[in-house]
Amino acid sequence: MDEQSLFDDRAWSSPLASRLRPDSLSGYVGQQHLLGEGMVLRQMVEQDIVPSMIFWGPPGVGKTTLARIIAHKTKAHFVDFSAVTSGIKEIKEVMTRAEHNRLMGEKTILFVDEIHRFNKAQQDAFLPFVEKGSIILIGATTENPSFEINAALLSRCKVFVMQALAAADVLLLLKQAVADPRGFGWTQLDITEELLLLIANFANGDARTALNTLEMVVLNGVQAAGKITVTKEIIEQCISKKSLLYDKNGEEHYNLISALHKSMRNSDVNAAIYWLARMLEAGEDPLYVARRLIRFASEDIGMADSRALDIAVSTYQASHFIGMPECTVHLTHAVTHLSLAPKSNALYEAYGKAKEDALHMLAEPVPLHLRNAPTKLMKELRYGEGYEYAHDTEDKLTMMECLPESLQDRQYYRPTTQGNEARVKEWLEKIAAWRAKQQE
Repeated sequence: MDEQSLFDDRAWSSPLASRLRPDSLSGYVGQQHLLGEGMVLRQMVEQDIVPSMIFWGPPGVGKTTLARIIAHKTKAHFVDFSAVTSGIKEIKEVMTRAEHNRLMGEKTILFVDEIHRFNKAQQDAFLPFVEKGSIILIGATTENPSFEINAALLSRCKVFVMQALAAADVLLLLKQAVADPRGFGWTQLDITEELLLLIANFANGDARTALNTLEMVVLNGVQAAGKITVTKEIIEQCISKKSLLYDKNGEEHYNLISALHKSMRNSDVNAAIYWLARMLEAGEDPLYVARRLIRFASEDIGMADSRALDIAVSTYQASHFIGMPECTVHLTHAVTHLSLAPKSNALYEAYGKAKEDALHMLAEPVPLHLRNAPTKLMKELRYGEGYEYAHDTEDKLTMMECLPESLQDRQYYRPTTQGNEARVKEWLEKIAAWRAKQQE
């Protein structure tokens, strides 16, 4: 006899993410900067003072869910509108019904997913109805509304920026899905917290991806004796990715970025590329890596190869433009250049020394000759008196002191002889020699 599936008696007509969608703020996870106690959006919802608004944030962070909660809380008629499948004709039909509801004393919340996909004419069609209060427009977009939403419509909406969920928030949602009867609470499901965290990290802040992945691994779990068992191997098959011992919020996160940084500093290009691959293939945000490369370019290379900073910044922009997995080659390009570039930490050391003086001598006045004198009073107080304009001299140099008197002769930047910094060192020595000659 064939073994009966645990799922035979239940009709899964909707995805797990839809079944678990909360209908109140108490069940909503994430966006505490907007919905925490005392936060402005929470107060608006609780006091039923809801304006037209735009939710801007990455996919799967709860934009649609929050719009539905607002509609339920305010007892408004909720219309779910897709910018992908709807045109001006559909907009006008919805607006006619909304105006009728308004005359009957009922609010209408019109939720427009991917509102940035509407063209100017479609967006303009909302304007008169937003202005006279026929609808409360809530738009959701993954694109910057400053560029994608008409200025006239945007000026009538409050923009709320929603953030990718933290791994801890996604883990909480997965635990709820395991325990909730609308999810898998009715089953005997054997899945460890470590495996749930693996799914949470893979989702990269996207709750929908996390719940869809959980549903997939449960459906592919090992069924025996009335129980479903999910293993690490099943998860790896479902997400087509090996777990590489990586927790983006834990110690291993910092261990790996440290390994990448120190390999580049040691000019070990092969090790640096390996650690880069370890991070990216485990799900690290490529923009996080790119930001660390920008820091490295000035901290560990600096004036020895000023092109390093240009390359690092360009790599960040390229990674932002095209995302994973295509941006892996750009990051490899940058890591290779930074690894092989001449090294100097002179800029890092210079700022550290200047910072120490600045913190201990915060009250040092700016010398009068370095101050601007835009008013008569300032001129009478001798602001700007004695200032020497370097461009008026043949050598483009003057003997004017630019440090406070108590700090004169301080030398923070001490260039090395590495790469292009050797020329910088030579130039500074020439400046010092010129000034010594002038003093004679």
